[in-house]
Amino acid sequence: MLVRYIIPFGLAVLTLMSCGNEKSLQQYLVDKQDDDNFLKIDVATSLLQTENSELSEEDQKILGTVKKINVVAYKIQNGDTANYEVEKEKLAVIINQDKYKTLVKFGSNNRGATLKYLGEEDAIDEVIVFASDNERGFAIFRLLGEDMRPDQMIKLMNSINKGDIDLSKFSSLGDLMKT
Repeated sequence: MLVRYIIPFGLAVLTLMSCGNEKSLQQYLVDKQDDDNFLKIDVATSLLQTENSELSEEDQKILGTVKKINVVAYKIQNGDTANYEVEKEKLAVIINQDKYKTLVKFGSNNRGATLKYLGEEDAIDEVIVFASDNERGFAIFRLLGEDMRPDQMIKLMNSINKGDIDLSKFSSLGDLMKT
């Protein structure tokens, strides 16, 4: 009779233990969907290629490994940095989890960017770029894909710099961060 209670109790404990209390980036992004303090942009990468695109076949293949881009941005308004600091800290806790590996980090005390990934070096499933500026705000970019590679992402960034990829879908982000 005691066994009848121990087994369900044991299963319940195991279930609770397997559910981590760490908040995920996905959950953070979902939570901000209805928050008017944030700008949200979700873009399928197929929309970044236009008819006039000058992407090479290699660049098209690289862009094909990226399936979706999520962006959430927070702009500091009227010098109110208290909420900015709270939200920035929430994101820092999330992206500093052990599961995210750092590719590069740069900046100064007032602004900076961190590039992290989830997956293996030769098969990245998620790339995260977190950029912040203590006077303007922050933005987090989440690129979802399959088998993305760091060297390919660098080539893709070069194509963006050359203007081969249509970034007009992100123009509202640039407008938001202007002072």
